[in-house]
Amino acid sequence: MEFTVYTSDVSSSLFYITHVDNIPSIISKGILSHNSIESEGLAHTSVYDKQIISNRKKKEIEGKSLWNYANLYFQPRNPMLYRVTMEKSVDSIAAIAIRKSIIEASGVFISDGNAASNNTKFYPGEQFNLVEPQIQRMAKLKWWSWHDSTKRQIMAECLVPEKIPPHLINAIYVSNHEIAKKIDKSISSNTPVIPEPIMFFQPVKKIDLTNDLSLVEGDLFFSRMQTLTVSVNCKGVMGKGLASRAKYQFPDVYVHYQDQCKKKTLRMGKPVLYKRESPYKEEFADGLNVTSTIDNRWFLHFPTKDDWKNNSNIDDIEKGLQWLVTNYKKLGITSLAIPALGCGLGNLAWKDMGPILCSYLSTMDIPVWVYLPAEKNVPEEFLTKEFLLKGKITG
Repeated sequence: MEFTVYTSDVSSSLFYITHVDNIPSIISKGILSHNSIESEGLAHTSVYDKQIISNRKKKEIEGKSLWNYANLYFQPRNPMLYRVTMEKSVDSIAAIAIRKSIIEASGVFISDGNAASNNTKFYPGEQFNLVEPQIQRMAKLKWWSWHDSTKRQIMAECLVPEKIPPHLINAIYVSNHEIAKKIDKSISSNTPVIPEPIMFFQPVKKIDLTNDLSLVEGDLFFSRMQTLTVSVNCKGVMGKGLASRAKYQFPDVYVHYQDQCKKKTLRMGKPVLYKRESPYKEEFADGLNVTSTIDNRWFLHFPTKDDWKNNSNIDDIEKGLQWLVTNYKKLGITSLAIPALGCGLGNLAWKDMGPILCSYLSTMDIPVWVYLPAEKNVPEEFLTKEFLLKGKITG
């Protein structure tokens, strides 16, 4: 399953993040700097809060405020887009693709990261080759971390003075088909409007099995569920898969996991919940004002094998599921994102594990999203309610 299906467009386009209400004006007049919008008195729906506006107004390039530039991102799926999709309705946000040839325009600057950051460097457009290799690496990333500076670097920008003409627009990306159809009808243009859920941190597919239980394809770490489940072994090794990502993106999660392995409180049939206190927004969002349900995430370390070298065992996983459905309420778990336990590096088949997993999880009266195996495509016949809940546990 390839999540970032718009990769080819990332290599040929730059992206402007905006509110969908601004699209008719942009199609007609082009993309204007915020300074030009204000000076011309144009109607405009901002996606940025006062803190972002203040930061960018104060930052200057050769004596000229960032507010005098239309800012484009090389990688649209970045901490800024994540922030605005959390602060606004994701259905209200669009990413407009602009031809990459805009880099050659007069007065353009390229930043090697978030333009408002103190650590960011700027280059004239004609020196793009100096920063291009790093930008290309960032365009391939599916996630980032402030620990290694990728959170700043993935937000590299192309800053265009005052205006980007409308004829340079390649496409308009939105989060779903319904919004795409609505926008397509509202503009008198042949510009393609493309639904791209994963760009906006949404599931590629969602199948509802019950009112609370759903199967999804997407990135578990961008889930809005309160508790995120990570498959682990009992030896303290996070070498591959979701565990490896948790290790590098959330070092405190790794420290807690290793501590539980040493104490032997984490063992087969006995997952351990880490009620993480660090705000989740600090890892993913640009800025610190993202509020509501994204503020914190808990991590459930769920052992699917004793040793990382071994395959997973269905009976051992089932014991862990029994523990989970017995204890989730008293632990305070209010919603859960969980992978297809054992179906990745554990070498179990979804057709065997899926019905067991869904039968247990369907007894929990909280929202549960089961993330399908990312390494392989599951036949549709094994994704139906009839197949997965045929042996539903009732007591």
